Amino acid sequence: MAVVASAVKTTLTELGDSRVRLQVEVEPGEVEGRVEQRARALGSQLKLPGFRKGKVPAPLVIQRLGRDAILEEALRESLPAWYSDAIASSGVVPIGDPEVDLDFANLPPKGQELRFSIEIGVLPKAELGEYKGLEVGRAEEEVPDQRVEEALAAERERLARLETVERAAGAGDFVVIDYVGSLPGEDGELVPFAGGEGRDQLVELGSGNLIPGFEEGLLGSSAGEERTLSVTFPADYGAAELAGREASFAITVKEVKEKQLPELDDDFAVDAGFDDLEELRGDIRERLLESERARVQAEYRQAALDAAVANATVPVTPELVSARAREMLERNLHQLAHRGISREAYLQITGRTEEEIVAEAEPEAEQALRREAVITAVVEAEGIEPEDDDVLAALTPTAEREGVEPTQLLEDLRKAGRLEDVREDLAAREAIDLIASEAKPIPLAQAEAREALWTPEKEGEAAVKETAEASRLWTPDR
Repeated sequence: MAVVASAVKTTLTELGDSRVRLQVEVEPGEVEGRVEQRARALGSQLKLPGFRKGKVPAPLVIQRLGRDAILEEALRESLPAWYSDAIASSGVVPIGDPEVDLDFANLPPKGQELRFSIEIGVLPKAELGEYKGLEVGRAEEEVPDQRVEEALAAERERLARLETVERAAGAGDFVVIDYVGSLPGEDGELVPFAGGEGRDQLVELGSGNLIPGFEEGLLGSSAGEERTLSVTFPADYGAAELAGREASFAITVKEVKEKQLPELDDDFAVDAGFDDLEELRGDIRERLLESERARVQAEYRQAALDAAVANATVPVTPELVSARAREMLERNLHQLAHRGISREAYLQITGRTEEEIVAEAEPEAEQALRREAVITAVVEAEGIEPEDDDVLAALTPTAEREGVEPTQLLEDLRKAGRLEDVREDLAAREAIDLIASEAKPIPLAQAEAREALWTPEKEGEAAVKETAEASRLWTPDR
């Protein structure tokens, strides 16, 4: 199968075991355009006699540096974009890292197309079983009184006041402190470090928010007291220059404060914006029930999808599972990096190697692949193709949050080349909606009992059970 995306032509060959080879051809004009673009970039850095710095024309840069050298740089820069074009045009969902075969030692001369190949694992094709009318366990939407009381307690915490007390500080109290932190210098003398000083800082004793030993060292302190604490920064502390180091903090306690919770009465409800305590309880119950409905529905949708997955045949290979588990790890590490946690720090915190984490994630990765394959198959079987109006409706909440018109957001996504991704996500959501809406809810306890009796692992065992035993389990009077 050959498809074309802009100046990139792709021919797909299936290799089996959910792997494909993409033969990619890049038109000569595209290649030369990239060479000229790279030459202009290099020309902006060159200084040659007769030309102002940065004004060396591209043809002269190519002549001076050689086309092959510039072409190689241009190709290394352009490969990610051409790879994305090839994947998009072929319609496959890649799994894992690609194997790119491009011979840099034999680059094409001017006027010839560039050829290279890509081998990549892809999402397997599912053979659907029954996915409509499935009996699926659904939990009851309940809010126990205890949860309401816990929410009331949280509201009391929110409305609590801190009152200054004339006594020693204990666990649960707050202290207002000034502090100066120091580290041992080269001569052993303590030297204040940057960011280690604070004034009028409010610290809750027992919260666990500060480095180990700091809060504990303030227990029993009183207003006006001065203390010196020796603590050690954790090895995974965010500031690398402090991680694992022992520090000394000179502390002055200025106040001790005690948390005063409001009485749980009608006055408390009025302060929270309600007429009386019962109205507040009713509002809390309704909000919890709304959240419970959303949770139950989400779990039901997932269970319906998993029931459809259990009925399907999906040829998942160990290589694909491992690749998806690796992708999950890398995605998690990328998110942690935005929060200031490095790969090394994460591995140290978990006490595991990357290989161990990947291995532990493989069951989840395998189920994720099966779900994705079944969703894709249902989208195809049902001919689900979201139109622009469907996309606009889905984008409306996001557009409202960002303060733009949905049509503008739609156009922005189109220009950014992300509209098809949104369509695919919406199609997947509609496929799950279809499976869930066609499913028949049964009590969760009944579904769990059925699963315990008839899991696939027990099917072989069940097949050899005595007929009388099977009858005893499933007679109508039982």
